[in-house]
Amino acid sequence: MFSNNRAVNILAAARVFLFASRDVWFVVGLPVFLYTVLHWNFWQVGGFLAIWIIGYGIVQASAPTLLRRFYAQSGAAPNGTTATWLAFLLAAFPALIITGLAARLNPTLVIIAGLIAFGIVFALNSAVHSYLILAYTDNDKVAMNVGFYYMANACGRLAGTVLSGLLYQRFGLIGCLAMAVALTVATGAISLALPRMQSTQVSLAGVGGDE
Repeated sequence: MFSNNRAVNILAAARVFLFASRDVWFVVGLPVFLYTVLHWNFWQVGGFLAIWIIGYGIVQASAPTLLRRFYAQSGAAPNGTTATWLAFLLAAFPALIITGLAARLNPTLVIIAGLIAFGIVFALNSAVHSYLILAYTDNDKVAMNVGFYYMANACGRLAGTVLSGLLYQRFGLIGCLAMAVALTVATGAISLALPRMQSTQVSLAGVGGDE
């Protein structure tokens, strides 16, 4: 069931926690909060989430260009350190949303600003993962390792979705966001074990897809 490549197994584990960290508040908690607490109507909730997903896709599509520009000076490529720092940075945004809501700031502005920032960093983190899975994979096992990697992706989304519903019923959106912080920190902690150096033969043009 697991890959023979240690780096691929570690990356897949980080992937599970990364996608769970998004879906634990985005899939159930956020739309229910917008509808029942902020009193948005059905079309406002659906339209806002649709726009966010489109924007997320644009960032994903732009990720190769952004990463190429970032690494152009050194001639290096993303590695385990990149994934680690992006994961820890990602944890800051649900924490800031919690802080803003607890401070009774305008909840609409807090949610929208936090979700946009979270989406940008999440998309970059996911894109780096998509680069690393190819960089870590042996040429004769690409299909097997990439398939294992996307299985981890699906497991994370399933876990996040289930937790989102359970946590929202008991603790509300704050509980979902707190779990998102914990999951992103776990992603960063797992990513600490990723190799810091890998083959740079993989083109950054292949970075991006994850859904």
